Amino acid sequence: MASPQVDTESVPEEGYERGLNSRQVQMIAIGGAIGVGLFLGAGANIAKAGPSLIVMYALAGVIIFFIMRALGELLLYRPVSGSFAEYSREFLGPFFGYFTGWTYWLMWIVTGMAELTAAAIYINYWFPQIPQWVTALVFLILLFGANLISVKLFGEIEFWFSMVKVTAIIGMIVIGLGVLTFGFSAAGDTATVSNLWAVDGFFPKGIGSSLMTLQGVMFAYLAVELVGVTAGESQNPEKTLPKAINTLPWRIALFYVGALTVILCVVEWTEFSADASPFVKAFAVIGIPAGAGIVNFVVLTAALSSCNSGMYSTGRMLRNLADNGEAPQLFRRLSSTKTPALGIATSVVFMGIGVVLNYVVPEKAFGYVTSIATAAGIWTWLMILVSHVLYRRQVVAGRLPASSFPAPGGSLCSYIAIVFLLFVTALIAIDADARICLYVMAGWAAALGIGWMVLKDRNPQVARPHEPALQKADDQV
Repeated sequence: MASPQVDTESVPEEGYERGLNSRQVQMIAIGGAIGVGLFLGAGANIAKAGPSLIVMYALAGVIIFFIMRALGELLLYRPVSGSFAEYSREFLGPFFGYFTGWTYWLMWIVTGMAELTAAAIYINYWFPQIPQWVTALVFLILLFGANLISVKLFGEIEFWFSMVKVTAIIGMIVIGLGVLTFGFSAAGDTATVSNLWAVDGFFPKGIGSSLMTLQGVMFAYLAVELVGVTAGESQNPEKTLPKAINTLPWRIALFYVGALTVILCVVEWTEFSADASPFVKAFAVIGIPAGAGIVNFVVLTAALSSCNSGMYSTGRMLRNLADNGEAPQLFRRLSSTKTPALGIATSVVFMGIGVVLNYVVPEKAFGYVTSIATAAGIWTWLMILVSHVLYRRQVVAGRLPASSFPAPGGSLCSYIAIVFLLFVTALIAIDADARICLYVMAGWAAALGIGWMVLKDRNPQVARPHEPALQKADDQV
């Protein structure tokens, strides 16, 4: 029996404006794969792993592609704005949808706090006399206003934020290749491909030390799944989403693997440190005027882009939770511009805690709010993969329509990615500095568990499995 088919255009509208065009969705996908984790976090990982970090980014990039192809198959089966929570709810049960939705919301709240803090620090580079909390508050208000106006404005802002990041990385690669090929600049005499293995080999601190960087590498890839949240507001999801996901491998190859390879060829890995951006160091060694200022502007853009995305996604996730009775019904309302204004406003209030931290403990604010982001991101990815495996079983059994964008290899790649993410979680558990995020996650899980019991007691309906809002095709055989 052939699987029943469904036209994605028949999926009921959620009330959102489909205001994100192909250009914006493509750039949101690109921007999601480029963040502060690359511009700043790579420095600490280079110090730990040396040139072998390139392999770690490539390996993690393959896993991220598996995750995104699994998500892509689900999105084209049923494109909804609350994608991760909705698929968890459908294939694993109401509790998992509830847990995933609130956890993804929390991930973006703490990420928003961290990015506001980072943006304030970057502004201090030019204007040290301005208190961090003032800068953080100004950025919070500006991005809040932009998200309230319309999804089109959000998409346009994200397009230009991503354009700055992409231009900076491509510029670094082109300049680095020029130094390697023609030997110009102050780095010309020492820049060589042999820098990748000349100093203590390609794995200078051993394979074990290289593997321990995977947790930081995965943090750098957080938000790549954001394109899934745009499904409910994309003008033509059945065309734009597959294109955005299929271009992910070359984006990872260029922006992460390519950029790091060029940088590590131009500058010996021993010259990088945990407290400085490798891009700033490379610009300085090459001798580009105002190189540090240029990179500071780019990293500021990356931080604001992440915070902007956080406001967008948290508002949509709160509305999805409210639609399923797992959050106050007030969050279901859309403004006159078809944005979940109340959900965005509530999320901004919680992000504002980051402004308070910048006022009370500006030197520690960034560290206080980043520990849970990786754990929450890994949970989200696991839910995507498990949902995909269960969806494939339903398709094979003929109980659900096949997606127009099937993942290569069926469920096999999802199983591989699940094992990989569990391995990374084990690495986090044995790292004394990193395992705090697992403690925080355990506390969050306990709080959500108590909340679920209270919710079920007040409204038993939320715990009952329900059919997805999908227009079923007549039994086609």
